[in-house]
Amino acid sequence: MTQTKRCSTVFCAGLMLAAASLPVSAQQLSGNETRGTQLSGQWQHSRGLVARGLDGKVIFLFGEVQPSVVCSPLQVCDIELEAGEVVRDVLLGDTVRWKVEPATSGAPNGQAIHLIVKPSEPGLVTSMVVTTSRRTYHIQLKSHPTQYMARVGFDYPEDVSARFAAINARIEASVVPGAGVPADQLNFSFSMSGSARWRPTRIYSDGMKTYIQFPSLLSGQDAPVLFVVSGGENRIVNYRMKGTMMVVDYNIDRAILVSGVGRAQEKISIRRGG
Repeated sequence: MTQTKRCSTVFCAGLMLAAASLPVSAQQLSGNETRGTQLSGQWQHSRGLVARGLDGKVIFLFGEVQPSVVCSPLQVCDIELEAGEVVRDVLLGDTVRWKVEPATSGAPNGQAIHLIVKPSEPGLVTSMVVTTSRRTYHIQLKSHPTQYMARVGFDYPEDVSARFAAINARIEASVVPGAGVPADQLNFSFSMSGSARWRPTRIYSDGMKTYIQFPSLLSGQDAPVLFVVSGGENRIVNYRMKGTMMVVDYNIDRAILVSGVGRAQEKISIRRGG
């Protein structure tokens, strides 16, 4: 009996010595490890952008910081992912006191996955990693006695960029080449008569200059000469070619485009307001 107690004492002493030596080794971080934990801490604890979305949803900008979602016992936190995103894995640091259940919403061809998060008690902090078909979410979970975020969602940088690109595309589509202003600010009331292989496809004015757009076949070839009809005479005014666009530094009323000589001559008459 005495021998057994002595052996147990020696064994326990050895365990205590081993346990005492482990934390010292674990706390010795290299320079890179220290720098890495500092950078990770900055990402984890930075405030970041939090906005209010539709139906009271709390919106985080994905990837900016590690979002901290506050939950409460006897309540549920609904974390909604992007529609069409397929969840592959949900990993929790504390799987005993935190529960996560899946739910879905939306049409079958564009369903959104919801993660319903429930803590068992207040004062808990853990982390959750969610891998999907599109990205990986790193989320911190906290439990509070009474306060919680009922609905949580995300804005995605690529979606924001896509929305800006769509807006820019609509603006560019409404801007007529050459003039660089929206079409509703231009005067297209020009009529043409005559026949020519290079007959302009459209003519318009911004009130100061006149723009004559020729077909693409004119590219690389000599453009016709422009004469402005004024006082019964044909006069040459300043103009320049930009590819297949003739920019006239004048708001013309009547003009003639001429190419070639003799029987091979081609002529287009232009009249504004006709």
